[in-house]
Amino acid sequence: MPQTQAELHASHSTLLPSPRQASHGLSPPSRVQSFVSISFNLPPDPRQWGSSLYADVKEPDDDLHNPDLSDLRTWSHFADRGIVNVGCLFLIIVSLVTLFAGYPMITYFTAKKLSNNGAFGLGGINASGQIPVMPGNWALIDIDTPEDAYTKPSWNGGPDMELVFSDEFNVPGRTFWPGDDPYWEAVDLHYWATNNLEWYNPDAITTQDGSLVVTLSQKQTHNLNYQGGTNKFCFTGGYIEANVSLPGVNNIVGFWPAIWTLGNLGRAGYGASLEGLWPYTYDTCDIGTVANQSINGQPVAAMEGGDASKGGVLSFLPGQRLSRCTCSGESHPGPKHSDGTFVGRAAPEIDIFEAQITGTPLTGQVSQSAQWAPFNTGYVWENTSANEVIANPSISVQNTYIGSVLQQATSVVTETDQSCYEGVSECYSIYGFEYVPGFDEAYITWISDNKVAWTLSVAGMAADSTVQISGRPVPQEPMYIIVNLGMSTNFGVVDLDHLPFPAHLRVDYIRVYQPSHARNIGCDPKNFPTAKYINTYIEAYTNPNLTTWRGDYGQTFPKNRFLGEC
Repeated sequence: MPQTQAELHASHSTLLPSPRQASHGLSPPSRVQSFVSISFNLPPDPRQWGSSLYADVKEPDDDLHNPDLSDLRTWSHFADRGIVNVGCLFLIIVSLVTLFAGYPMITYFTAKKLSNNGAFGLGGINASGQIPVMPGNWALIDIDTPEDAYTKPSWNGGPDMELVFSDEFNVPGRTFWPGDDPYWEAVDLHYWATNNLEWYNPDAITTQDGSLVVTLSQKQTHNLNYQGGTNKFCFTGGYIEANVSLPGVNNIVGFWPAIWTLGNLGRAGYGASLEGLWPYTYDTCDIGTVANQSINGQPVAAMEGGDASKGGVLSFLPGQRLSRCTCSGESHPGPKHSDGTFVGRAAPEIDIFEAQITGTPLTGQVSQSAQWAPFNTGYVWENTSANEVIANPSISVQNTYIGSVLQQATSVVTETDQSCYEGVSECYSIYGFEYVPGFDEAYITWISDNKVAWTLSVAGMAADSTVQISGRPVPQEPMYIIVNLGMSTNFGVVDLDHLPFPAHLRVDYIRVYQPSHARNIGCDPKNFPTAKYINTYIEAYTNPNLTTWRGDYGQTFPKNRFLGEC
């Protein structure tokens, strides 16, 4: 029988503890029961509970649980809250797709390709192949180069030139093992090609007191009694200068310091890379590209009047490996002329200086030269007064050495500042050369003691009908820089009893300038590419024990159209 409200109230009240019960204490279950009874003591009418359960009471979410189809037309299909929810979901999806798919694609197609700008080491390309911009002093133009050195007038009446590379060597303690420096790398080898008496070692090169220091020591290493070093940076055309203190003294013969440049397709000290490339600078398909510069004893001028120590033969060169005569489809770095023939490629040499001490009395001098192939008759070039201009004949004369079966030399010897030797006063003197590559108005002007020493005009290397060769251009290849100090009886007498050891070649700075309209820095320019070819035959450029291309390395020369091999 249903209870009245009073009876319900009375029944609930019996659950409450009486004062007597409280005084005697309650067990834990009793306490819980009492607490629940008090907390959830609800009135019997559900309407008084705060939420009605009667069907006649309308709540906001009733349509979700019990939709009335008769009200369909009044439903809102696009509620504001739903639109916001869907919009947020759409934005999240778009953001995720952009982040993980769009961003990589955008980066790939909009990224600017980094230039390698000639950052490579002698004997191999740097791992990154890039000129880095990083904290410190690693830019192409050294931050220590004074601003008044940022431009330079031409030595030969050409346009003013702008600084494109410099190294002031002011940071002390630099090292030049592979990977240590972005621009220079020393070699660890014996320079057997010129019978050097020393072993080149990267430990022999560092920077000290604001100079690059190359040391030649009396030290037994690799079965040799002396230790030396070589260092290097690529550019095409312009002006390069170095401020130098020469080793030893000005009246004891034997040291062979040099700063010179070589075409990037050849590596100094890596014979396999040089065979058939050094010292060629040639872009014609004729007999000048073949071995010994002759076929079956013809022309006669190639068989006589040449190197007296070799029976008068003019050339022992193996032929130009990468010539204009190269057959289509053969291995060649390119590019091609408009007629479809390959551009003749090589590794030419231009020397800033090779220092020597000669004469009576003994006097310090520098030989400033370029090496060429193929050769003129008897190694005699067209050295007319227009093609060979010597600025001061009282201190500069044509070198008596003009060539051998391995090279033709155009060289003038100039007296140095006799004070600028480490054993005298350790002053510095500026040497350099300015050149315009190619055939059109091309020239090389050499600088000694910050003055013009002499100029060679490309007309002096014109065609020579006697040996049936064409004109040779002033080197057009990208050229890299080499700094070395050694000794060799190939270069002259070596007075080991009196030479002072250790000896030091010091370079205060090296700077390269080019006209603003003819900037060309880098070892892999579009018109004279090198990187792909070097990487294809990388062992020839990294293994100094491979002394020949065809013998040690086991490669072949490309077929030659002039020889009917295509």
